[in-house]
Amino acid sequence: MTDRPVVVIGAGPQGLAAAAHLLERGLTPLVLEQGAGPASAVAEWGHVRLFSAWPELVDGASARLLDRATMGGWTAPESGYPTGAEWIERYLAPLAAALADHVRYDARVVGVSRKGRDRLVDAGRAEQPFTVHVTTAAGVEERFEARAVIDASGTWRKPNPAGADGIPALGEAAATAAGLISYAVPDSADPERYAGKHTVVVGAGASAFNAIIELTRIGAAHPGTTITWALRRVVTSSTFGGGEADQLPERGALGLRAKRAVADGAVELLTGFRTARITVDEGRAVVWSEDGRALPPADNVVVLTGFRPDLSFLSELRLDLDPTLEAPRNIAVEIDPNIHSCGSVQATGAADLAQPEPDLYLVGMKSYGRAPTFLALTGYEQIRSVAAELAGDHEAAARVELVLPDTGVCGGAGVFDEPEGAQGGGCCAPAQEVLTLGTPVSS
Repeated sequence: MTDRPVVVIGAGPQGLAAAAHLLERGLTPLVLEQGAGPASAVAEWGHVRLFSAWPELVDGASARLLDRATMGGWTAPESGYPTGAEWIERYLAPLAAALADHVRYDARVVGVSRKGRDRLVDAGRAEQPFTVHVTTAAGVEERFEARAVIDASGTWRKPNPAGADGIPALGEAAATAAGLISYAVPDSADPERYAGKHTVVVGAGASAFNAIIELTRIGAAHPGTTITWALRRVVTSSTFGGGEADQLPERGALGLRAKRAVADGAVELLTGFRTARITVDEGRAVVWSEDGRALPPADNVVVLTGFRPDLSFLSELRLDLDPTLEAPRNIAVEIDPNIHSCGSVQATGAADLAQPEPDLYLVGMKSYGRAPTFLALTGYEQIRSVAAELAGDHEAAARVELVLPDTGVCGGAGVFDEPEGAQGGGCCAPAQEVLTLGTPVSS
């Protein structure tokens, strides 16, 4: 099947890097991107500043390709922390241009299988090429054959819902349709939707920290803006990230800024609030918890509870995924927030990502399933290893060329209720305590 390309799903940072590595290895990539341009998902959060510095956001093979394509006219940024838009402008868009016809846009992958074999058929399965089924923006159906498939489609378009049980809360869909719920970080440069209004933020982690920071900026410039932050779990030492112990300083700083917004009274923080339903009252959203409490009516609800992989178009392939994370089973123990404690997550390569379906690899954000700890560096190392494996360089594929930075967080995100022995106050306040008084909560 050497005359067929390696199909890469997604033209984000990892998908484009995969194409660069494959070309460097003498293989032919075909990148299929459902958006109209490169890194279309990144473009949707282009105003958000990354906590990784430029040197951690540029893949080595991609930099070498850019240098060749521009005859030395492209220089990798050496310092600073770009926004998503700057990441595209200064690196990802030039990289996509250098890849030229190896990238197809407006091509949404709707199914992947083996030629002439559905999921049940064993006979001759591994000898058949993959068939990748695509729908274009114009509704035209196409099918490509591939010697291997690298799924770098990410998780951006599958946000987790507000419902604490992982299923949309009662009324969530209706409130979303009414324009009251969004699943993206607000932009303080476009404050109209939030200025002088009440916004509820549901969720924790870097996205929620960014939302709190953006909203407090809006609040500082627009009196009457109020912010309620609803956390499902008790506040612990890891709630606001690793702080000064984080080896990525800007990642640690995000949590510290959000914590300061709470301490300064700009944000009302509620813990132990697990969303069960959302009602619409006179054009405003009311968020209800499982124990019957209701937050004051909100003009906006920002839901940032993480993401999950879209596995629907892989349904005819044989996968071995962890039942909790929906990530490749061999890497789950390293990234599971229920069990991962202090120390850095280990780099993962082709052997860790391999599936029962030969020559199929889930990489990048999608390889982490529902786990929230993915870094661009992680994906670039995965891609390097997978490309080496597909090229037959098994020694390079097995080699680890990356040590990941420590998060500075102990105990993981799996902590649910009050930690054993916790006394009220400090970093371990009891569940359901209102840490900063503000608008009263009715029950």
